Amino acid sequence: MRLWSLHPRYLDPQGLVALWREALLAQKVLRGETHGYRHHPQLIRFQETENPLAAIATYLAFVQEEATRRGYSFQLTKIHSERTNLGIAVTAGQLDYEWNHLLAKLRQRAPDRFRELREIRSPLPHPLFFKVTGEIANWERI
Repeated sequence: MRLWSLHPRYLDPQGLVALWREALLAQKVLRGETHGYRHHPQLIRFQETENPLAAIATYLAFVQEEATRRGYSFQLTKIHSERTNLGIAVTAGQLDYEWNHLLAKLRQRAPDRFRELREIRSPLPHPLFFKVTGEIANWERI
């Protein structure tokens, strides 16, 4: 499971669809509707919020918005109805790590997309997140 801290605009079609599916799975986990993935490190930052379901729903809503912008039909009805106005901090080190990870994936599976993005030095975070100073997150599995 990879719940990107990066803005979904950077993902190739395959990555955007995978993010949608994985975030929907995360939502099921946070609802208690599955036995697997309950302790997955990617969920920690959602679990630490005041309202984990609202946080993952807000995350999903932005992914769905990006999909709609691209002409895809990700069903809004699959997202929990409650949202949050509270952002989640993400460190600069985490964003840098994920950016390099994404570029490596794109170099292999979407070379044209890689060439479009490789010059970006300071990628935007997912709209749920706000950037703070710091290293790679403790929950990240390198």
